[in-house]
Amino acid sequence: MLHTGRKVVFVSVITAIAIAIVFIISLNLGTIRISPAEVLQVITGSGSDQNRTVLIHFRLPRMVIALLIGAGIAISGAILQSVSRNPLADPGILGINAGAGLSVVLYIFYFQGGALGSGWLSIYMMPFAALLGAFAAALLIYTVAWKDGVTPVRLILSGIGVNAGFGAFIIVFQLMMDPNDFMKATIWLSGSIWGTSWPYVGAVLPWIVLLIPWVLYKSRYLNAMQLGDQAAAGLGIRVERERRVLLFIAVALAGACVSVGGGITFLGLIAPHLARKLVGPRHQSYLPVSALLGALLLLGADMIGKMLMANAEVPVGLVVACLGAPYFIYLLIKD
Repeated sequence: MLHTGRKVVFVSVITAIAIAIVFIISLNLGTIRISPAEVLQVITGSGSDQNRTVLIHFRLPRMVIALLIGAGIAISGAILQSVSRNPLADPGILGINAGAGLSVVLYIFYFQGGALGSGWLSIYMMPFAALLGAFAAALLIYTVAWKDGVTPVRLILSGIGVNAGFGAFIIVFQLMMDPNDFMKATIWLSGSIWGTSWPYVGAVLPWIVLLIPWVLYKSRYLNAMQLGDQAAAGLGIRVERERRVLLFIAVALAGACVSVGGGITFLGLIAPHLARKLVGPRHQSYLPVSALLGALLLLGADMIGKMLMANAEVPVGLVVACLGAPYFIYLLIKD
């Protein structure tokens, strides 16, 4: 146990150092290049107004959002994999992201330009809209997959089907949008971190701060549920009640993250798998490492997206998909 504890600390420290390095590099990248010396000047209060505006009002909130969303989606994926006992479970693959996405597109379509679709109120309403869509998708997937219980294969196949259906509805409503709303929805659906201001940080931060500690507290129940429902019930755990609570946390995290970060797929698959390989399956250890790895992967993908093209940025969701799709295929072949 002591050896495992040291490994968790070592992996966590290395990951945190990597996050700090990528964070510092990302501060210098973008259409306007800012050298490390100029970044230091802004931090000490002596930088130019242009550099201060770019760093404080655009790059810093975007990077903080990437860290929050990466951690949230990674924890959501880890919960889904543990509760369903399905190593291929991910909010994007199962269709939860698509449900949240359809809800956000509907919100943009019906309320953009009105009292609920403009100003600061719109920023804080988006997570709730995404949350409703995510829960609707989760309920539909669970209902379709149920047949004397829910098997991992039925869950994945139901999720893929629901994902495709919601994707079709998203396209239908996009085609009916005006050009400005169409572009906004398209950018969001590509997985672009389009909420690049501090109000968007404030919109997603409460969900991360409240829900991640909650699931860490529930980690002992996840450990027991890995032994099977009968064994967990024998340990005094109310299995169905705890499963519903944990699914609520996973869906809420995915919905809140999708509302600001868009349709980012495969991140909730990759980060938990890497964490389990590094520190083992004990949830008290691997959930925090999953959160750190998710934050590092999304921040790194955002940095890569800035570097690939000179005068444009590749959406972070596309970068993550390019990394995650081969890993998903590898898992399918391996199993």
